[in-house]
Amino acid sequence: MARLARGRLDPEWQSHAMTNVPTHALTVVDAHQHYWQPARGDYAWLAQAPMALRQAFLPVDLCAQREAAGVKFSVLVQAAPTEEETRYLFELARLDPAVAGVVGWVDLEAPDVGARIDALIRDGDGLLCGLRPMAQDIADPDWLAKPSLDRAFDCIQDRGLAFDALVGMPQLPALRRRLQRNPQLSVVLDHAGKPAIASGGFDPWIRWIDELAQHPRLHCKLSGLLTLLDEPVHDDAIEPYVAALFTHFGSKRLIWGSDWPALTTHAAFYHWLHVALMLTERYAPGSQADVFAANAVRFYPLDIDSLVRDHM
Repeated sequence: MARLARGRLDPEWQSHAMTNVPTHALTVVDAHQHYWQPARGDYAWLAQAPMALRQAFLPVDLCAQREAAGVKFSVLVQAAPTEEETRYLFELARLDPAVAGVVGWVDLEAPDVGARIDALIRDGDGLLCGLRPMAQDIADPDWLAKPSLDRAFDCIQDRGLAFDALVGMPQLPALRRRLQRNPQLSVVLDHAGKPAIASGGFDPWIRWIDELAQHPRLHCKLSGLLTLLDEPVHDDAIEPYVAALFTHFGSKRLIWGSDWPALTTHAAFYHWLHVALMLTERYAPGSQADVFAANAVRFYPLDIDSLVRDHM
């Protein structure tokens, strides 16, 4: 893989990417992007985030970049562990015609979790497509496997919602047990399970990927990999991980996402898009339409046709 300059494609490689896998030939869906407004007060994790992320990121900050990159639609994903933030995302989604769905947050341990989910479905008026607890930030690495959460996961499944698994290596054993407890649950592994790319943690990660990928309803997001790099680790360090994802999940269970604005600490929006397009062409030729749109539309599912009609 050609060496990539930080935050931009090598000019020769960029030319090849745009010639061979042009975004204008695809209807691209960004299956993982965020908006946040720190002034709301429920983004506690931002206190430990890079300073560049401790500011508001709203539709006005993304729309031009997304349009320039040729991305038509997106899935807006929660970034705060409150139901209030999910409702705030509904408001932003109604202002951003590209948003096709929202992955929200609900208190999975609440006695009335079913009613809470139903209220979000009602308030979202068709926008809520999935739920995501911030499991990576919960002190107990086995939290996802707790039997007391069975009712909540049954509700997610019964309502036809997807489950986004925001986990790192410590939570993967619990995710495996959750998959065993809810084998019919539609689950997507965010950011490929956050492998320790910067420290060369390939072997322990791939052993888990090999096991988890055997669950046929588990999908995986091709997202968040560049932000796992530290200087002086170069962008080409992600290639073995991407190759492994295609080997284990195939082109029908991988879903591209930008992870904007977290992405901005390491790369521009178009940079990651074109890196991902090139790697997809390399390891699954001809599958860009699946990885960059169809898989997300099918998994969540998303009513893209209605969005097109509404904004013609």
